Amino acid sequence: MREPLSWQITERQLHLSGELERETLLALWAERETVMKQVDIIDVSALDRVDSAGLALLVHLRQIALGQGNALHFAGITDKLLSLIALYNLQQIIVSSA
Repeated sequence: MREPLSWQITERQLHLSGELERETLLALWAERETVMKQVDIIDVSALDRVDSAGLALLVHLRQIALGQGNALHFAGITDKLLSLIALYNLQQIIVSSA
């Protein structure tokens, strides 16, 4: 059973939890423009799973932020997510705030 993706925004941080994958990301996709107006950091530390569609969404969220004139950083990148980022050669795109 898939754990649904949930998110909340506090102090200009988008906190993601659950599974960020093709089957769970549609609600966030629908609200992406509005959400990104309020965010400087995306905290991914509570994500249990990220697939390639989820990674593509993170890249897209970064592009939205850049288009809005905001630098976006990511917090809590796990080793598993870091491996996926490296697999797709996105180390310069998905940048940790640490």
